[in-house]
Amino acid sequence: MRLEPTVLPDVMIVHLDAHADARGLFVELWDEAKFAGLGIKETWRLDGLSRQMKKGTVRALHFQTPPMAQAKLVRVARGRALDVAVDLRQGSPNFGQHVAVELTAEDWRLLYIPVGFAHGFCALEDGTELVYKLSAPYSPQCNQHGLLWNDPDLGINWPVDEAEAILAERDQTFPRLKDLPPLFGPDGGVP
Repeated sequence: MRLEPTVLPDVMIVHLDAHADARGLFVELWDEAKFAGLGIKETWRLDGLSRQMKKGTVRALHFQTPPMAQAKLVRVARGRALDVAVDLRQGSPNFGQHVAVELTAEDWRLLYIPVGFAHGFCALEDGTELVYKLSAPYSPQCNQHGLLWNDPDLGINWPVDEAEAILAERDQTFPRLKDLPPLFGPDGGVP
């Protein structure tokens, strides 16, 4: 198991070790001690699964605010997806910047996204499934937030034409980054 840095220093790609033989393979998706040795010391409170029936489905760009802000550990279990994280930490040298990583079911990689980031993804194949660990449970009071998925100021190169993207109505009505109030401090906590 090893970490690969991304263009945003706090967002990391985790390469898992797959042990294969004639029967198939085995992969440890989470080992608290091994991940802590890599610097990922989250306590995970919730596991989630998201299935996208159609290629071009976009779920973006969501986040929960403090005190229920969430770090995420994301993996594609079936298909392929472009996974995106946007830094929303006021005072961060990377505020407003994003990282986009293609994850596949075959590559045994996870994307670690710390607290203070918006998260979204686009299915690149029909039937794409993502599984993820969350460091805080769902909170209706803290989960009414998002960032406009196609905000031109973010410069995210989504792999689907805007007119063909399949989105929830809510994802089309979130504010642009320039209209978002300060929600996270530089450490991901309250600003």
